[in-house]
Amino acid sequence: MTAHSAAPAAPVRTRVRTGGPKDDSSWLEHVLGWTLVVVVAMFVTQLGWL
Repeated sequence: MTAHSAAPAAPVRTRVRTGGPKDDSSWLEHVLGWTLVVVVAMFVTQLGWL
């Protein structure tokens, strides 16, 4: 047997969750997200960056 054929199989990769959107997101997360968007937009316009 050669070294290449005796090597163990590659480990199975599992997907790691990174905190992104999930399939079962609640309505509260959507409301808070859009509220943050509106607040940032108001802040940017008040500073005159837009």
